[in-house]
Amino acid sequence: MKFGVVTFPGSNCDQDMIYVLKDLLGQQVETLWHKDTDLKGVEMVILPGGFSYGDYLRSGAIAKFSPIMTEVVKHANKGGYVMGICNGFQILTESGLLEGALLHNNNQRFICKNVFLKPVSKSAAINKDLKSNSTYKIPIAHGEGRFYASADMLKSIEDNDQVLFKYSNEEGDVSETFNPNGSINNIAGITNRSKNVFGMMPHPERAADVQLNNLDGKAIFESILNHCS
Repeated sequence: MKFGVVTFPGSNCDQDMIYVLKDLLGQQVETLWHKDTDLKGVEMVILPGGFSYGDYLRSGAIAKFSPIMTEVVKHANKGGYVMGICNGFQILTESGLLEGALLHNNNQRFICKNVFLKPVSKSAAINKDLKSNSTYKIPIAHGEGRFYASADMLKSIEDNDQVLFKYSNEEGDVSETFNPNGSINNIAGITNRSKNVFGMMPHPERAADVQLNNLDGKAIFESILNHCS
């Protein structure tokens, strides 16, 4: 599969993502600069984590105006795959490719730690090879990761099987106790109605290498390879 990883000013997870996709998974990877206007024929665009444009205004609010995002939006609207992780998720909501918004964590602090995710969607490609009765330990690192949606929007997202992951404990119990940032209904990631755009706050690329003693994130990428190719 041919991936494109976008670098914005302030991205800091782009090289991690390239390493996982290219070196660990053996996929073809194109590096895309925020000023590019050509996606170089990639099948899936990855918007990595970091602090695009220093997170001025709101996280992702400036990055959505980068020239590359015009092409990313076109790609998504034609059914092409797009995935945003952490800051990439924020950019997707700011760009209108995903619903809702990412607000400041409810404790007003930057949070960096491992969390457990419970897969929810049964129809999204990113989830299809994941075990619904298992949890996956994935790190988070964000200051604005609190997912929010209006009541009507939230009902639509849940009714359409668009919730990818919810924060839980290791046993898969979903409750406010295991919600690290105050996200509504413990939501850690969503997809769009067409199931070709994915956004999540946790970092699977930081849990995909045996050297890190955690391969839970690799399962997410393997599901993508099996069902998005």
